[in-house]
Amino acid sequence: MASFVIEGGYPLHGTVQPIGNKNAALPLLAASLLTDEALTLHNVPEIGDVNTMLAILGQLGVEIDRRGSTITLCARHVNRTDPNAQLFAQIRGSLTLMGPLLARFQHFSVNTAAGGDDIGRRRIDTHLQVLEGLGARREINGKFALNANGRLRGADILLDETSVTATENGVMAAALAQGTTILRNIASEPHVQDVCNLLVKMGCPIEGIGSNTLIVHGQDSLRGGEFYVSPDFVEVGSFIGLGAITPGELRIQGVIPDHLRMMNMVFGGRLGVKMHIEHDPHAAPEQAYTLVVEDNQELRITPDFGGAVPKIDDAPWPAFPPDLMSIALVVATQAEGTVILHEKMYESRLYFVDRLITMGAQVILCDPHRAVVVGPRRLVGQPVSSPDIRAGMALVLAALAADGVTTIGNVQQIDRGYQRIDEKLRNIGARIQRVD
Repeated sequence: MASFVIEGGYPLHGTVQPIGNKNAALPLLAASLLTDEALTLHNVPEIGDVNTMLAILGQLGVEIDRRGSTITLCARHVNRTDPNAQLFAQIRGSLTLMGPLLARFQHFSVNTAAGGDDIGRRRIDTHLQVLEGLGARREINGKFALNANGRLRGADILLDETSVTATENGVMAAALAQGTTILRNIASEPHVQDVCNLLVKMGCPIEGIGSNTLIVHGQDSLRGGEFYVSPDFVEVGSFIGLGAITPGELRIQGVIPDHLRMMNMVFGGRLGVKMHIEHDPHAAPEQAYTLVVEDNQELRITPDFGGAVPKIDDAPWPAFPPDLMSIALVVATQAEGTVILHEKMYESRLYFVDRLITMGAQVILCDPHRAVVVGPRRLVGQPVSSPDIRAGMALVLAALAADGVTTIGNVQQIDRGYQRIDEKLRNIGARIQRVD
């Protein structure tokens, strides 16, 4: 097992390029099951979770041609509908296989639960509500299985929560269902929009993309095509945090400004991060916008009206993303003032703060969902371990801002969501080494 050895306190400067959105790439790969024609995806991140999803698809019979960040898949000869249990249990994104397999082959079965970060209970009831609403039948007989008697049928379905993966499963299943499906109270994150936009390219008309209601006009079959995965706004947010708490100017090239509006309100408005966007009209469209996190930051928490302690909380898009709460918490430790962070979705997301406290952060964990941060506090390097993808990256940020040396263990968790992050950080001046 590998670790990162990080010597903090050095300025970072230069340009970084965000990878393709991890949470888009996994369902986009799963969407290859919806057609017997070739589907080519560009800007796919070269990360652990993508490797696992490709292994699952290959085991199902999907032909895969991978050339760096471009992957071509053809599901013409799929020969089974029961994903490998060991692989399925490694990533949460494996759940997005349910909708495509059920829609095209009328069957899905597995004898294990989906994996992913250990951040609390992650229910699948909304997935079942949507798929059963389209006509699937649930069976439990040694294995968990979903079956359809012929094609799924369009329906008007109100999701009981705005689940991202349940929305993705629902829209992919509805794309091959008979008739029109209306999905209400759905998630609308950029990765959900990527899935919808891909399905439109594959021949399925969808109305309401980007809103909380989708109207999906099911088709008898879908074609293949090409699609460019949008930049990972969570990695962009991670680099905003990194640039804020280390000296030097950091440039993040290839951002989508509309994805950053709430991040600007939280990092800029709440925590005092100075940043701006530059536009190059002569660059390729995917490189046209660069976010600049300025040098000489003076982080200061902005109180609410009347001097009240402000709060940062997460919620469904377009609110602040849950995956960036760990990053915001680390930035808050280096900002002058007091702030409450309220992580509403997962009861174990904030448990990593004990590592920050050992490094010198002043954090009070009120309960599994709320933490009070008082800053700024000088951080000192310590041996710590990465509990999940996002907390692991937050610890990398803390280590780069700390005095001395920090050793972060269990970094395969970070590798699941960040592509060769140690190399990327060394290129901008970080002193970070990967060791066994």
